[in-house]
Amino acid sequence: MSMILDELYEVLMDRKLNPKENSYTSRLLYHEKGINAILEKIGEECTELILAVKDGSRDEIIYEAADLIYHMMVLFVKLDIKLEEIWNELERRRR
Repeated sequence: MSMILDELYEVLMDRKLNPKENSYTSRLLYHEKGINAILEKIGEECTELILAVKDGSRDEIIYEAADLIYHMMVLFVKLDIKLEEIWNELERRRR
């Protein structure tokens, strides 16, 4: 599971270091609103996930959860937070 997240993180980091004109990720990372553009998307995706859960559509829940995770990872890249730091915190909480 974490392999796909690691792979996605690398792609997102590449977009940060090498922005591409037609890349949605690059537009988010370098939006004129700054970090607020990413935060707005996280809020939107969180709301959509909640609504999908309330509607009870398993496929929609999975789709919206993936969107939320993607946008959270864009935020991590923007803030230079490595996935390892998140994993370490989760591991610390299990102890």
